[in-house]
Amino acid sequence: MAAPPPVLEVHTPFSSFAVVHSITQDSLQSLCDKLTRKVHTSYQGERVGPGWLKYEFNSTIWNLDDDSDYTIFAWRQQQQQQQQQNHSENDPVTIETQSSGRSSNGVTRPPIIHLHNPSHPLPAPPDYQNPSYYIFNQSRARSSRSPSTAGSPSLRPSRKSKKSRRSKLASDDDKNSVPKHKKEFDKFHGENGVRTVMGSIGPVQNVRMLLKSSYSHVYISRKFALEHGFIPADAAPGHYGYSGLVNIGTWPITLTPSASSAPAPSETPLTNGSTKKTKRSKADAKGPKPTMMTVYLSEEPHFDVVLGRSFFEKRLIRTSVADLTDVICLDTGEKIECELVILKDGRGEIVTVT
Repeated sequence: MAAPPPVLEVHTPFSSFAVVHSITQDSLQSLCDKLTRKVHTSYQGERVGPGWLKYEFNSTIWNLDDDSDYTIFAWRQQQQQQQQQNHSENDPVTIETQSSGRSSNGVTRPPIIHLHNPSHPLPAPPDYQNPSYYIFNQSRARSSRSPSTAGSPSLRPSRKSKKSRRSKLASDDDKNSVPKHKKEFDKFHGENGVRTVMGSIGPVQNVRMLLKSSYSHVYISRKFALEHGFIPADAAPGHYGYSGLVNIGTWPITLTPSASSAPAPSETPLTNGSTKKTKRSKADAKGPKPTMMTVYLSEEPHFDVVLGRSFFEKRLIRTSVADLTDVICLDTGEKIECELVILKDGRGEIVTVT
């Protein structure tokens, strides 16, 4: 008895047919030629090409557009047929698969592909819809449903089952979410924030500055420097550009003291029991003394001015671990007005300033 010819089953949204085709000996080009002649009438003579052919493997629909897809398709069919043969030898009861395999009588089913022109609409009721086409295949639609809904013992869930599902979902979310210790770490550092002080640099008043000793020097951002004339308006790469740290000179920096440390007029008691207010000294009347610092240009995107370790050493700044807003300049004994700022990006996540 002669061996049966290699057959390929084809399902379209309108009909099903088979063509003689060997996936190991024939090419994708020859398959497209055969299918073009076969569906000449249904698709008005259009040639079968990329986007037309699909196949199912492991409950997923795959494209069959080029030679690489065709090589993978042929390899998958051979692997699947080999697995079905091994299974049938070990177990007399075989299971029929969607794309290819063995039927219940032990006959190997040919591979299956699905064909449709993506530029044409699918048939809609009351027009005929081929149930073998993957989109209209009811058995495939049922198998793609969630196992929890398909296998529920009752259509009317009890209050206990709702609670069980909620607890299961919560446990799944916990497994996929950020670890608890990481959340607590981010929360702790997010609540701390970074120290910022108000003051002036050069002729610019009321500037919020980052106070952080992990930086080496005093820096101003490029945008701030351009707006206030610290660098020329026509600055270009190589000239105040992206060429490492650029020294833009020495500028006076003044910090705003805390209201609690502002010097009050002194009172001198008189012999008649009254008091006399004495005027503050000229130094006190002039306000805080500016500090001359070497300033560098930087690309810091969050703060206009950064006061680093050189400023800490010049002003002998002392900070407190217990109270992050407690900042004192030991050179003058002034307590500086300090606020904590928490930076967050557009998604609400904390931006770490190192």
